[in-house]
Formats: sequence, structure tokens, C-alpha cells
Amino acid sequence: MIKAGIIGANGYTGFELMRLLAQHPDAEVAFAASRSLAGKRVAETYPTLAGAYGDMTYSDVDLAEAAKCDVVFACLPHGESAEICGKLVDAGTRVIDLSADYRYDDVSLYESTYKKEHPRKDLLAEAVYGLPEFDRKAIAGARLIGNPGCYVTASVLAIKPLVSAGVIDPRTVIIDAKSGVSGAGRKADVAYNANEVEGSFKAYAVATHRHTTEIEEKSGAVVTFVPHLLPIKRGILATIYCDLMPNKTENDAKAAYSVYDGEPFVHFIGNDLPEIKSAAGSNCCYIGLRREEKTNRLIVVSCIDNLIKGASGQAVQNMNIMFGLPETEGLPLVGFHL
Repeated sequence: MIKAGIIGANGYTGFELMRLLAQHPDAEVAFAASRSLAGKRVAETYPTLAGAYGDMTYSDVDLAEAAKCDVVFACLPHGESAEICGKLVDAGTRVIDLSADYRYDDVSLYESTYKKEHPRKDLLAEAVYGLPEFDRKAIAGARLIGNPGCYVTASVLAIKPLVSAGVIDPRTVIIDAKSGVSGAGRKADVAYNANEVEGSFKAYAVATHRHTTEIEEKSGAVVTFVPHLLPIKRGILATIYCDLMPNKTENDAKAAYSVYDGEPFVHFIGNDLPEIKSAAGSNCCYIGLRREEKTNRLIVVSCIDNLIKGASGQAVQNMNIMFGLPETEGLPLVGFHL
């Protein structure tokens, strides 16, 4: 049985990890840490976890205790995770970091994006980007995984096959992405309370969102990325516009997605277009496309659950690969629909 630790277990990604691991046949949560809730029963914060975790309490962030685990999931803010993850890796523990601190290949790109010098450049150079559909072999032998986030996962899974196959002009990509409010995390902020988001819809961080550089590095495209806040709890829908290369067709675009044939969690559905209820509650990404005849522009729609395939589910998928388990263990293949 894999002993898993979670640092930052009180947030939504921590909750999703505890929920998913409660159903995992080969892993269990041995350590759940939260500085703000140390000593408090997990079930007081998330009553739905009571059946699986009983009287379990949140621990303080004790790295010596965390290092006793086989793997630690770090659910910490960008910029705060790097040093803690580094100490755990130094102690011999395998780490899956859900922040952006170990996602970049180019340290200068990370530092310019997050306005912070990276404290463990040695480990950043070693870390493996945890997008299983493209990095499976490297993930299997990794000590440290940089787990991709939600917007990036939805975008890169849709764009990268088209760029790699030379089907689209990579300089023409526009990503119009919408996320449920849980993407902002579990925090007290007026901008995200029910009265503020209900009945409204807005763009934010226009031309400045930090995930733009990660999308570009991992997809090979130059993108205009505009995120929007939806008045729903969970799910991401990204509508992506890009120009077909000369002499390339819609059928060429469809053929590029054959890279996902046999993948358990990524489903290309042709000219059908997914919606959030297609993916919400599952670890799946659904991708569909249409060609606009008058402009010869490709319109791609990609949909995921931001908390599962966009965060905690992908982290469990990476854990399964790291420990040689079936990739689908403990992960939902079917969404909520309702």
C-alpha cells in the first residue's frame, strides 16, 4: 500500500486528492497537513470525507513526518512550494508538486513569469512535467513531478498535436477559456462569493495571465490567452481559434489527434463539441473541432474538470505511473452529467 502525504490538504485540490485516494485500491492518505487547520478534524472542514477518514485531524507541516511517506502531494501556492518540495526530495521522498514551481523547462521563463528567483534550479532541471499523455516514460522514473494546472492541461492537450503535426500556424492561436469558481481556490475573497459571481460572467487577467507562458512552452505555439470566470463550481471549457497551414485540411487536423488513440482519459470526438457536463466529475478531457469555411480557421473545443484532470486527478494519474500501477486506478472515467 502506497503511503501518501498531502501538504495543503485543506484546499480544494487537497480535498479532491483525499476523496480520490479514499477510493484507491493501492494507496492511502497517511499524512494530511494544513498550517491553518492543524489539529482540526478533517470532517469538520469537509463532512463528506467523514466516512473515509473518521476522526483524522490535519497535521502541522512537519517535513520529517511527511518524508516518511512514499509520495507527497504538495498543494501549495506558486512560489511557496519549491523549497518544501526540494527538502522532501533531498530526504528521498517522491514528490508531485501541484504548483507551477517545477513545471518549466526554462528557469528564466519561470522567474520572469512569477517575479521570483527559483530557489532550487538544480531540481527544476531534473523535474519531469506531468502530462502523462506526452511524458509517460519520464514520469515513471521521476523523483519530482511538476503537475500541470487546469487551463494549461485543457489547452495543451488540444493544441500540441496540431502544432506537432504541422497542421496549424502556431503563431495564430487564440484561447478563449472559461473556468468554474473553484479554479480560484478555497479562499475568502469578495470577488468569488456567490452574490458576486451568480448571474455574471467576466474576463480577467487579460493579456497578463501567468499560465500563458507555460501553455506556450509546452505546446510550441504563440498564444493569446483570455480566461473567464463562469458562475459554476467546476469545469473548464476552452474554445481555441487557429489558422490552418496552407494545403492542410480539417481531416489533417482530425488525423493529428490519433496520437490519443487508446488513451484512457483523452477523447477526440470529431465534429461533436464537448460541454462542461461531458467532463465534470471525471479525469477525462474531451476535444472536438469544426472548420470555418470562409476563413479556413480551425475552431477547437477542449473540456475538462479543473479539479480532477486539471489538478488532483492528474496528480493521482502521475502517482500511478510513478509506482507502476494501472494508470486508471482510483480515477473516474465517467463524469457527473447532472
